[in-house]
Amino acid sequence: MEDSYRQQGKRKLLVELIREKGIKDEKVLNAINSIPRHLFMDSSFEDHAYQDKAFPIAAGQTISQPYTVAFQTELLQVKPGDLILEVGTGSGYQAAVLCELGAKVYTIERQHKLYKKTKNFLEQLGYRPKFMSFGDGYKGLPDYAPFDKIIVTAGAPFIPKPLLSQLKVGGRLVIPVGEDPQIMTLLTRTTPTKFQKETFGEFRFVPLLEDKN
Repeated sequence: MEDSYRQQGKRKLLVELIREKGIKDEKVLNAINSIPRHLFMDSSFEDHAYQDKAFPIAAGQTISQPYTVAFQTELLQVKPGDLILEVGTGSGYQAAVLCELGAKVYTIERQHKLYKKTKNFLEQLGYRPKFMSFGDGYKGLPDYAPFDKIIVTAGAPFIPKPLLSQLKVGGRLVIPVGEDPQIMTLLTRTTPTKFQKETFGEFRFVPLLEDKN
């Protein structure tokens, strides 16, 4: 679990790169600067950890590009104490960013091998989501709803209705929608029955899969 001066230096350069690409939220940039991303990747990829690229992890999934993590997080407008549902725990990197920002994180992972590995790993690092679930992200976590914010970290062919129903009025849902590439979409629940929709260009994610394996 080493985080050397060299790695910290590379992380600072990564943060400056993300800032140049347009991320303005200092709290998000500080979170990225605080989290040792190399620990979330296989040791063979350690040299790639501070490049602004996605990389493969277990179970055919990826750890998202740091810029994408920062972009989605900035769109969420995270406040300390926010109840946030994350769909697609993956490596746990996005969950760690949300925890670093003071959110109460509820997260779902569909791949059992990845779920078990990440659960143990986040605890070792000292990041403790309120609840980690092995399950179907399309269904959300109705027992813990409503959420202030919902973030989906895989490409969904459509916006799952259960996720919309689990969002508080005034809440924000950030989700990449479509096949390949996806369109980054922000839905804000303005009333119990109405949502305001904004889109933010093309991104590439692994697909959001239904049902557990």
